[in-house]
Amino acid sequence: MTATYANDADRTTPLKFAYWVPNVSGGLVVSTIEQRTDWGYEYNRDLARIAEDNGFEYALTQVRYAASYGASQQHESTAFSLALLLATQRLKVIAAVHPGLWHPGVLAKWIITADHLSGGRAAVNVVSGWLKQEFVSFGEPWLEHDERYRRTGEFIDALRGLWTEQGFDLRGDFYRFHDATLSPAPVDVPGRAHPEIFFGGNSTAARATAGAHADWYFSNGKDLDGFSEQYHDVTDAAKAAGRGIRFGLNGFMIARDTQAEARETLREIVAKADRPAVDGFRSAVQQAGASTADKKGMWADSTYEDLVQYNDGFRTGLIGTPEQIAERIITYKRRGVSLFLLGYLHFQEEVAQFGRSVLPLVRELEAEEVRTA
Repeated sequence: MTATYANDADRTTPLKFAYWVPNVSGGLVVSTIEQRTDWGYEYNRDLARIAEDNGFEYALTQVRYAASYGASQQHESTAFSLALLLATQRLKVIAAVHPGLWHPGVLAKWIITADHLSGGRAAVNVVSGWLKQEFVSFGEPWLEHDERYRRTGEFIDALRGLWTEQGFDLRGDFYRFHDATLSPAPVDVPGRAHPEIFFGGNSTAARATAGAHADWYFSNGKDLDGFSEQYHDVTDAAKAAGRGIRFGLNGFMIARDTQAEARETLREIVAKADRPAVDGFRSAVQQAGASTADKKGMWADSTYEDLVQYNDGFRTGLIGTPEQIAERIITYKRRGVSLFLLGYLHFQEEVAQFGRSVLPLVRELEAEEVRTA
C-alpha cells in the first residue's frame, strides 16, 4: 500500500538531520543522570567532526545569557558557531539569536562574514524570546507576547533584504533601513537564495510569523497529531503569504538494543530529574504560555516529564531500538518533517551510533517508500 505524504515532493527528498550543540553546561536533560557530554570547545569541536562524518548536515548552537533550567554556564552562540564552522568542512552551523539583543543589520553583516569564512555554511535561528530576565537584566525592553513576534517578522525581513538587495529600505515599527547595501553579499551557494533562516514557536502568533517570514519552522517535540496540527497551521500561513516553508522537529533519541532498555533509560532520566530546576523552568514557561490569548504558547501543555528535556524532546517518541526509531522517523516524514533536530545523553558516542545503526535503516526505508510509490 502506498503511503500518503503531506507533501508528496518530500517522498523523494532525503531527510536532513541536525543536532543540538551542547554549548551550555548540564547536557540536554535537567537530570542528575550521567551525561557524558561537555559544554567546552574541545569536546564540541570533536563532536562536530563526528557529526558531519555520521550523516548530520546541521548543528544548532543554543542561545542563553542567564543561567536557567539546570545550565549554570553557557557559551555565546554566534562566537561558538563560528568556531565550529572553522573546525569542520561540510557541517552547516545555525546560530540562535534574539531580536532585541541583536540589531538585524549587525547580525546580517556578521553572518555574511561567517558565511565567507566557512564557504557558505552559516545559518541563523531567530528566537523571539520567552525568558524575561534575559532582557530586563540587560536593560532592554520586554515586549508583550505578540509584539515580540511582530518584531521577529521585521527582523527576519531585514536579514533577508540585506542579504539579497542593494539599497535596501525598510520602514517598520521596530527597524528602519535607508538605502542599505552590504558588501560582500553572502556566498553564492547553488540552491540557496541566502543563508537559511530558522524560526520556532508554538503559539498562534509564532505559527503565523513562521509561515509569513521564515525558511524553516522548528517545532518543539510533538506527537504525530501535535506536529500535524502545527504543519497545517504554518503551511496555511505560508500559502497566504505566497511562499513555502520547510519543517524541522525536535526529538531526544534513546536508541538501545531493546525497547525495554530504552524505556528504562528514560525512566531513570525522569527519576533523577533536578526537581527544583524543572519546577522553576515549568513555572516560568507555563506563565509564558498562559500569556497568549488562546493558551497555545510554548510548553503550555507540557507535563513535568516532558520538561525534563527542555524542548519536549521525549514527546517525539524516538525511544526504542534502531529499527523502531527509524520507522517512527519515516512516519513523521510522511506528516511533513524534512529535518530532525536531535539531542542525546552521551553526544559523541550516540551521534556515532546514529550514523552506524539508525541512519542506514532510515535510508533503506526512504528508498522503499520511493520504490513503492
